[in-house]
Amino acid sequence: TIFLKAVSHKLFGYPLLCTFNFKENICSMKKTLAIILIAATGTWFAGCGESQTPDKKEVSVNALADISNNPDYKKGLELIGKSDCLTCHKINERATGPAYSDVAAKYAPAADTTIQRLAGKIINGGTGVWGVVPMTPHPQIPLADAEQMVKYILLLKNS
Repeated sequence: TIFLKAVSHKLFGYPLLCTFNFKENICSMKKTLAIILIAATGTWFAGCGESQTPDKKEVSVNALADISNNPDYKKGLELIGKSDCLTCHKINERATGPAYSDVAAKYAPAADTTIQRLAGKIINGGTGVWGVVPMTPHPQIPLADAEQMVKYILLLKNS
């Protein structure tokens, strides 16, 4: 009596050799398929399951709504809008200079001395902290306005 029979199968284009033992009705392919299905299901659950945290755009919109009523936000945004800052900086992406959100992540929460130091960078310019491209000096901006701009930028930490 013949108990073994070799059968060629393909799974996802890959050849499998399945040996059937008719006496005990065991197929090594069943074990292989079971392992593949378990692994695929685990991978699917791990990769396709959505996290419970909102995506970055939702956080940004909510954070922006929360800070937009802050007087430092309003005044700083107004001052930056009147200046040439947006030529080199954007809120959430690097341009010629760093993104405001990156600056905020590095320096917020800031002590008064940090605000004064960063305001000095706006007025006097600087280089080396964010790469080789120098920050253009803005000597025409009063210190109080530069400090207000820095306060605005630091509010963007979570945007």
